[in-house]
Amino acid sequence: MKASSAEGIATAARAATKGRGLPPIDLWNPPFCGNLDMRIARDGTWFYLGTPIGRFELVKLFSSILRKEKDRYYLVTPEEKVGITVDDAPFVAVDFSVQGKYKDQTLIFETHVGDFVEASSNNPIRFERDSKTGEPSPYVHVRAGLEALIDRKSFYRLVDLCDHEKIDGLEWFGLYSKREFFPIIPSKDLHEAN
Repeated sequence: MKASSAEGIATAARAATKGRGLPPIDLWNPPFCGNLDMRIARDGTWFYLGTPIGRFELVKLFSSILRKEKDRYYLVTPEEKVGITVDDAPFVAVDFSVQGKYKDQTLIFETHVGDFVEASSNNPIRFERDSKTGEPSPYVHVRAGLEALIDRKSFYRLVDLCDHEKIDGLEWFGLYSKREFFPIIPSKDLHEAN
């Protein structure tokens, strides 16, 4: 089966999306129809046939029908499933707000497509360290295995909220949200870097 065009996928997604909220893509089990020349860059820009998609409403629609299966990403409608390329994470967290303080604080992230997510045990924050530079890349889970890369300005603001906490006998530098501690770096590594 041949993959549709981006416009065909968008039309099917609009028809299947009723009311507010996200469409029930977890209930849809359409056949795989091939790959679409669509890519999400690390900065959250969506490309179709090598050209940035400039219409925010279209990007938001596509993001609402995005599904991850194992390490692959797909756009899913009731009729078809097409593969797309994601360079890093499909979303970018461009801002966050804080309610409360320290262990009782809640971090609420906003993605570049207007999703809001509270960091918690269900939506954890995780950090990967670059093997060459050692620099951390922070992510927050948004939904159904899909993550947002936390942008640099937000990460620097998060660091201001961090503290040291012992986990299994090792002291970590990290932060809390919804009473869940998210470690960034062992405290000893932080002291060695300074």
